[in-house]
Amino acid sequence: MDNNKCCTNSKENKLDADYWDDQYKAKNTGWDLGTVSPPIKSYFNTLKDKNIAILIPGCGNTYEAEYLLDKGFTNITIIDIAPTLVQELKNKFDNNKSIKIILGDFFLHNGKYDLIIEQTFFCALSPHLRENYVLKMHQLLSQQGILAGLLFNRTFEIGPPFGGNKEEYRELFKYYFEFLNFDQCYNSFGPRTDSELFFEFKKRVIR
Repeated sequence: MDNNKCCTNSKENKLDADYWDDQYKAKNTGWDLGTVSPPIKSYFNTLKDKNIAILIPGCGNTYEAEYLLDKGFTNITIIDIAPTLVQELKNKFDNNKSIKIILGDFFLHNGKYDLIIEQTFFCALSPHLRENYVLKMHQLLSQQGILAGLLFNRTFEIGPPFGGNKEEYRELFKYYFEFLNFDQCYNSFGPRTDSELFFEFKKRVIR
């Protein structure tokens, strides 16, 4: 993978903590569904071990974590780069011992997780970071770890969000992950119908 790609879009270059914090301060959160995404909810309902270590990066208002807690999961970590949001989440979850809330840069985070959930984080990153995303996900997952969630199967004139297509994603992930499930969503949230792919990728052991 080429880690020397540079971003040429000036807006992409500004997608830092200040940018995202400003969006939350202004309540400019058009990506927020107000509920857990139906495909991810359905996936959570298939999980049997409620003690697995789960990470949700770029967590936003994290209805996903809230749903997991309601279902009895005990080891959830969420991380976001926006201070205003993270403080709100700390207030919301009020020291619940089953969830760890981190303010920080995903790419600097360390840990090992059995499952990482992708929900509007990948599409919020500048495209030049996608290869780094794949490498970091691989690093953070345990030996049999799973990366699962949603990717946009469409393009946008101006991002974020930044989209793509199945073949592009396949090329991006194929060396580091085994594709267990990678198909068009059948149960997307209304406005996202026919524009999402659900995926479940298993970490490959790289020798």
